[in-house]
Amino acid sequence: MKKKARTKLHIAAVLLLLLGAGAIVWLIMNYKAPQEEEEYVQINGYDGDGTPVVMENDRLVFTMDPRTTQFQVEVKDTGKIWYSNPAGASTDPVALTEEKGKLLSTLVMSYSMTAGLEVTMDSDSYSIKNGIYQIEEGEDFVKVRYSLGNVQKEFMIPPVTVEENFRKWCDAMDAKSRDLVQQYYKKYDINKLGKKDNEKELLEKYPILAEQVIYVIRDTTKDNVRSKMEEAFEAAGYTAEDYMADKELDKSETSSDKPIFDVNMIYRLDGDDLIVEIPLQELVYKDEYPMYTITPLPYFGAGGTEDEGYLLVPEGGGAAIHFNNGKVAQSSYYTNVYGWDMCLSRDAVVHNTRAYYGLFGIASGEDSFLCMLEEGSPYASIQADISGKNNSYNYVNAVYSVCQREKYDVGDIANSDIYQYVDSLPDETLTQRYHFVDSSDYVDMAKEYGDYLQKRYEGAMDLNADESTPVAVEIVGAVDKVRQILGVPVSRPLKLTSFAEAADMISDLVGEGIGNLAVKLTGWCNGGVKQKMLSRIKPIGSLGGSSALGKLAAKAEELKVPLYLDGITQYAFDSNLLDGFFSYTDAAKFISKERAKLHIYSPVTYSEREGTDPYYLLRSPLALKMADNLVRKARSLSAGVSFQDTGKDLSADYDRKKGVSREKAKDLQEEQLRTIHESGLPVMINMGNDYAVPYSTMVTNMDLKGSEYTILDECMPFFQMAVHGLVNYTGYPLNICGNTQEELLVSAEYGAGLSFTLMRESSFALQKTLYTEYYGSSYDAWKQDMLDIYRRYDEELGHTFCQRMTGHRNLTPVVSCTEYEDGTRVYVNYGYKDAQAEDVTVPARDYLVVR
Repeated sequence: MKKKARTKLHIAAVLLLLLGAGAIVWLIMNYKAPQEEEEYVQINGYDGDGTPVVMENDRLVFTMDPRTTQFQVEVKDTGKIWYSNPAGASTDPVALTEEKGKLLSTLVMSYSMTAGLEVTMDSDSYSIKNGIYQIEEGEDFVKVRYSLGNVQKEFMIPPVTVEENFRKWCDAMDAKSRDLVQQYYKKYDINKLGKKDNEKELLEKYPILAEQVIYVIRDTTKDNVRSKMEEAFEAAGYTAEDYMADKELDKSETSSDKPIFDVNMIYRLDGDDLIVEIPLQELVYKDEYPMYTITPLPYFGAGGTEDEGYLLVPEGGGAAIHFNNGKVAQSSYYTNVYGWDMCLSRDAVVHNTRAYYGLFGIASGEDSFLCMLEEGSPYASIQADISGKNNSYNYVNAVYSVCQREKYDVGDIANSDIYQYVDSLPDETLTQRYHFVDSSDYVDMAKEYGDYLQKRYEGAMDLNADESTPVAVEIVGAVDKVRQILGVPVSRPLKLTSFAEAADMISDLVGEGIGNLAVKLTGWCNGGVKQKMLSRIKPIGSLGGSSALGKLAAKAEELKVPLYLDGITQYAFDSNLLDGFFSYTDAAKFISKERAKLHIYSPVTYSEREGTDPYYLLRSPLALKMADNLVRKARSLSAGVSFQDTGKDLSADYDRKKGVSREKAKDLQEEQLRTIHESGLPVMINMGNDYAVPYSTMVTNMDLKGSEYTILDECMPFFQMAVHGLVNYTGYPLNICGNTQEELLVSAEYGAGLSFTLMRESSFALQKTLYTEYYGSSYDAWKQDMLDIYRRYDEELGHTFCQRMTGHRNLTPVVSCTEYEDGTRVYVNYGYKDAQAEDVTVPARDYLVVR
């Protein structure tokens, strides 16, 4: 009996299992995945009457033509009118049809696809001419809602209507209109269908056909005919309500797989300024057609072939491209604001384009404007070109990378490249501020920019009291060198300058009369110049350790020499778990979800440099923490803090869950620098991005002249005129820059202090290392030359560092003159012959100061 009972239980269990398995199979076979909601892009439509749209304040009058959305801005004080688009663009003899569309547009955008193909659209060809835009007038703004795409224009005529209504509308029309309308509608009667009519398809499209006779507009009806029919129906009393009711009778699929984009542009007046905004959260596009770039007002203020003026671009301190300079065989100007985003992967580096401030401008006739890039500036690149290439106009604008992308190498499975794009956009707004200047002199423009910076960073940019030349001396502590230990190659710090030797060097330099001295201590902790992550800060033992470092800091304080402890906070070199770094959680992520592993690139082959190890970009929160650790260490020694990367490098993090946009990274850097500045701790940075300069005590390694591209006509210290006397800055170290005299002359022209990189050991110590850039750094070899350069420079120019620059002129292609508030003039001759300039003779390859 027990066996029978157990057998029955077993059979029941098996049956239950079979039933359960059958139910699972049935669920799987009948399961329907939830369908994703179809992406829908709202298509705008212009319904205005053509009345000009006007905004006005005490300084400016903004007037927009609603039929084109082109506008003009009148400066009341001068009567100068700036136009959003060139007046003769539609008849430009140089421009092709596609280029004319851009000339007539206030917005140019591009979209891309998985294969990387980039397609450009402009607001005139793809929005205005299709009538798919709207204009909203607010209390203090004008908002233009553009839809861009190849979209059929919607007309207020019945797509389908029942016979009774169709005859009612026709009876209300005059004979000519009635004949036109009846010619372009087809009648369908379910009981009298033609041989070619598919009854099933017709009923699916128009279910009302089962009950009533209908009239359907013919698909071949062209837009010009539809427009005339729209007027006829409107005259007959056809309303929007009638139109919506008739649309409901048409059940055919009306959605389009064509790429459609919605972009909103907002205009505001703010005192002397016009502000243009594009909210990123209001951009609408389909996932398969990501919006790649946006260029607002691409031809604002553009100069024609008969105009006189120049384009101002942020190359180095600043550069001008003269209108119609004839350099049509040269490449266009292009630069990335704040340089490359290190969280975007790349295989090679030929040349890094970078601007450390987001600004461009145009001078035309006796007037000019500056365009300052505000929110969204990290996504921008600035491009400029002259007339005679694609069109007859000289222009400069900012193009923003909206959906960043990365290329995948899938050569094994496809013949083309595959790109992946960011999957969402941050809640940010691209903002450009156009400031109008009653002068075409770049000196006046620079003064206005300086006033803008002082207003924006109020309290952080005050005139300093320096009456001698600021000198930045970088002392190199240690570098890494591979040594054999028990037959095993091991990387160990190689001493170049001990802490005690650094203290002696500082004492020596002060004793030699260098008064306004600032010392940057590099390679002092965590392995040397190629520093490990700063999770724990350990002064290098072979340099003297913590005790000797404390004595060095005390000596510098005694001599009243600011000592800056230099550190890398955004990257992890040669770091592992023992150093507090775990790449899977601590490294930023590329768009591909891979860890942001970076490489050093060769200036010869442009590819990854052999013999160097990769390193990692840290997540933004971790990078901020490393900076805080460095600040705490500096404060404990009563020293200042020097950042190798913060204030120079700016990178996003494309982690899907914990990502940080590049704009957000900029805000985080700026906030951290502001907090340090307000605490009273001295801060030194490299290069000097515009958002970081106000909170810095000294900026080193500033790129004064930039790359002298052929399309440029002249260089000038535009940025330096804006900040001179407010913050100290230097160019590259004179002894290791490659051309000492050239850098010295540029420093004299641009009002820069002096910079040197030094070490106690001789250059022979660097043999069999990768640090050849320090070969010219031996203190003993360079001391006397450094003192000679400094003494003359300080004697002649030291008094200018507490003054604002008031003038600059390029007198000849090789001779310039910089002027200061007290009348001091600094002539610089880059030529190899003595030059007569105004009332003085400037020696060849030298500078001359006239007081």
